[in-house]
Amino acid sequence: MNSAFATPTASLDDPFYYLTNFRFVLDWVGERHADLLSAEERDFLSQFNILPRASQALLVRMVMRKGELFRLSKLSYAEIGDSATAIAPLIALGWVDDQPALSIDELFNQLRLAELRHILADEIRASGLNASSAKTVLYDTLASRFTQAVPLKVWWPNAPDRVVRLTVMNICDRLRLMFFGNLRQDWAEFVLTELGLQRFEAVPFTPQSRAFQSRQEVDTYLALHYLRQRLDEGELPAELHPEVPPPADNHWLATRRARLLLQLGREAERSGESALALTLYGDAGSSEARIRQLRVLERLGEHQTAFELATQALESSPNETERQALARMLPRLRRRLKLPAVPSDIEPAHERWDLTLPGAQFVERAVVEALSEPHAPVYYVENSLITGLFGLLCWPAIFAPLPGAFFHPFHHGPADLYRDDFVARRRDIFDACLARLEDGSYREVIQAIWQEKFGLVSPFVHWPIVDEALVELALTCIPAEHLRACFERLLGDLKANRAGLPDLIQLLPDAPAGTPRYRMIEVKGPGDRLQDNQRRWLTFFHRHEIPVAVCYVRWADSAEPMP
Repeated sequence: MNSAFATPTASLDDPFYYLTNFRFVLDWVGERHADLLSAEERDFLSQFNILPRASQALLVRMVMRKGELFRLSKLSYAEIGDSATAIAPLIALGWVDDQPALSIDELFNQLRLAELRHILADEIRASGLNASSAKTVLYDTLASRFTQAVPLKVWWPNAPDRVVRLTVMNICDRLRLMFFGNLRQDWAEFVLTELGLQRFEAVPFTPQSRAFQSRQEVDTYLALHYLRQRLDEGELPAELHPEVPPPADNHWLATRRARLLLQLGREAERSGESALALTLYGDAGSSEARIRQLRVLERLGEHQTAFELATQALESSPNETERQALARMLPRLRRRLKLPAVPSDIEPAHERWDLTLPGAQFVERAVVEALSEPHAPVYYVENSLITGLFGLLCWPAIFAPLPGAFFHPFHHGPADLYRDDFVARRRDIFDACLARLEDGSYREVIQAIWQEKFGLVSPFVHWPIVDEALVELALTCIPAEHLRACFERLLGDLKANRAGLPDLIQLLPDAPAGTPRYRMIEVKGPGDRLQDNQRRWLTFFHRHEIPVAVCYVRWADSAEPMP
């Protein structure tokens, strides 16, 4: 039976609000992911429920803090009471280690400077350091002498405090992953919702709605995540590449794997490991990886191989971004291989405005002030107006409760938003939404959705910019056929095409009949140039006779020429 997501709300007036939220996640995962849990994880869920409330709360406080090591004296919370009492059951379960071995790095992170000076006094004197040396100086001088990790009582037999280590963070992270379907979101989502800073669409779901269908999928996600962490921490691509999991049948995980391989390839390329970079880009298989692979081949002088791969890519219906890159690359490769030139598409000329404005300032705002008139206002909208109108009209399609799209109460958008089959899976719903542009009902629909959904999180509607007055005026001035063309282009590649739209729009509600009632304006400050995604939009506007101009700005006190 379908129901709607009920966003959990624990009153922030309740001092144990965070415990209520944590229990919600455990109950949710236990109910919907029981078949994906190990015996240890099922034991965690059952044991947690029978712990004293103070012990439950202290564990959650530790989980929500950064790191796994804590000084007991700093685990002080009024609602929990004595932390030594609360932590005892956690120690008994092995969820907290009260005698963890501490490396020299961990020791320096946990102790204050005065404490370090006290327990390392002999080493400080033997090294000839000043007793008042800074913490960084002590570390740089002494760290190499201590290679063993030992408990605090060995470092400091008479320590007045205890350092403890949380040992179940990996379990809690796995449970959080199964709930959110990612590790970007954390417990702060609950607090932001409880504060009213985030409100989410209530999407129907079934009890089977979940991010992962097998434990292997969870393992693969975590493996990819930790490999990326290790890359960010400086491990070499050559060391990490053999550990990359094999391709998965799950398209979502395959995309994450391709993204990791792309990152490994970029790092290998930066390090001069061209052969490894080529292998990684080839394994990634994404359009961006293919372009990077071709550029590496060019730099290596492998022009014939690059030409053959580029030709194959062009014949395989690449997306606009890849096609644009190939259109630049192929003529260059043809010249180097002494092949006949092939006529290329000529980029259409765009209307150009040149403005000289006083003083250096925020350039888009300066142009807004220079061009705005009472009956022809200019708005700074960048990528927010067209995408916002699209998001409002197509709200039913974007938030359709399809399998794999929504599986917890905190979705900022459907989980499959940027997957290849996102639009195809909803094509009938999108067609029904876009049909409103044909029958003339789109204005009423967009305005009604604005009223009904105002403030709800959406991947396309940026409410501070897309206010009610701007929406109404834009719908008055922008023809339905122009909106339809733009919306269809967005649907062609939601991730790439939602960016690159002009900075400004001027709305002309009183324009004479037969003349445009609006114009898009791309602003370029001194030294700025059109980006590739902006050029693609300008070419699209030209093809559909959508009014647009590029405004080049020069400051009055600058000698720099216009581009």
